[in-house]
Amino acid sequence: MISNRRLIPDIEKLQAFECAARHGSFTQAAGELSLTQSAVSRQIKELEAQLGVLLFERVRQRVVLSGAGQRFLPEVRRLLTDTEETMLRAMTGSQATSLSLATLPTFGSRWLVPRLPDFLADNPGVLVNMASRSAPFDLEEQAFDAAIHYGKPVWANARCRYICREIILPVASPGFLAGRSVESPADLAAGPLLHLATRPKAWVNWFQSTGMDGGGAYHGHRFDQFTMVIEAAAAGLGFALLPRYLIETELDEGQLQVVFDLPMTTENSYYFVMPEGKLEHPLANRFYDWIASKVSTPTEPPSAA
Repeated sequence: MISNRRLIPDIEKLQAFECAARHGSFTQAAGELSLTQSAVSRQIKELEAQLGVLLFERVRQRVVLSGAGQRFLPEVRRLLTDTEETMLRAMTGSQATSLSLATLPTFGSRWLVPRLPDFLADNPGVLVNMASRSAPFDLEEQAFDAAIHYGKPVWANARCRYICREIILPVASPGFLAGRSVESPADLAAGPLLHLATRPKAWVNWFQSTGMDGGGAYHGHRFDQFTMVIEAAAAGLGFALLPRYLIETELDEGQLQVVFDLPMTTENSYYFVMPEGKLEHPLANRFYDWIASKVSTPTEPPSAA
């Protein structure tokens, strides 16, 4: 319930403030917003009067954010983004036939989206709003119905439902392997090794799983997304440890090949996360049942430590 509506500023004033802050000019902001310079100046003065603070300082021929303006700008941008997303969700259809899903970037683009037509074919009329997220966040605050999470089954104010474990194995491009003597896992240690920055011990753990020490397996190139690791491996930059499900196309087309069929199960798993306030969301629960039916890895959740 909104207790004091006079504190809510007009969206037009917030837009004028954000635009002027971005350009450092009322004139350029006016051009972008199709307003006069005096109209933008008036809107910002009214906003300053409502807030009781000075948002801009005049420096030579430019306007520069004051300290209060610098603190206010990130909140205004978040509010404008949230408002736009709220309008778009309302325009795409009712909640009963739409699903807002946050997913890990590479999982979403390489595994989920190619299979999504099957779900939509079985659920005609459903609209999916999908966005990439790499770390936990407030699901209800950002109005998502569910999220795909890799890690431990821990997410504040939400329930995690197990999807599958992850199994990785070493791969490389045929061109990279050509002329190399790779007869045992020890031959991979010379590298170069390709690392996912968020999993710095993956190669160490894999070498240890084969009976090697693995202590020198930290060297090599590092990338912050699986997508870049896949592209780097396909380009012949080195050996990569990748989940088979993410590189199905590259394996089928011969861009990558398995170096040793020595898979390793990672210590974390994939989970379907739903906010506590939406645990009975029928479409989100239907989506979980569907995604769980599509995984090809063992479905038993890891045992509690």
